Amino acid sequence: MQNEALKIVAVSAGLSQPSSTRLLADRLAAAARERLAAEQDRPVEVRVIDLRDLAVDIANHLVTGFPPRALSEAIDAVTAADGLIAVSPVFTASYSGLFKSFFDLIDNTALTGKPVLVAATGGTGRHSLVLEHAMRPLFAYLRATVVPTSVYAASEDWGSSGDEYTEGLPSRIRRAGGELAGMIAGGRAVSGASRAPGLDDEVVPFEQQLADLRLD
Repeated sequence: MQNEALKIVAVSAGLSQPSSTRLLADRLAAAARERLAAEQDRPVEVRVIDLRDLAVDIANHLVTGFPPRALSEAIDAVTAADGLIAVSPVFTASYSGLFKSFFDLIDNTALTGKPVLVAATGGTGRHSLVLEHAMRPLFAYLRATVVPTSVYAASEDWGSSGDEYTEGLPSRIRRAGGELAGMIAGGRAVSGASRAPGLDDEVVPFEQQLADLRLD
């Protein structure tokens, strides 16, 4: 239907409250929703799933094979979404066990062709390659289509707007959200790169920050 809402679902595996992982998920979802709303006339719905609220249900399902209602609804929301945002804190140089356990419950064909934006948070920029070494392969296995730009937010990224050599976190969020919106809308050119170029638009290296604080 022409006026049926487009659905964006963001999955946050942050454990603390408040959580930088949830904050990043919210900002990425807002960026994608803003671009979709500007580019087409269908309503856009956003749902954020906090895995910390489903941790016991996930463990029970892994043991019994039967998902409780809240977990079943979360899985259904993910598989029915027009676009998915997946955000995990970095634990031991990879995504969290809670994040992996949730996606283990999703059939490996349920996300076939679905646009997915991957993102992660951590205390140091040295762990940013988790996006390429762990998260992209996971969603490739699930047959999803991962957007070109992934977003890693280290401790110091939250207070940095970038410089002439690096791209700030807000710019990366806009670009990644724009790419997800483009895929959801059918591949139209809605990338964040369509903005007027500025210092924030330079290529960003993975290894940016050396802060060693833990964020999740």
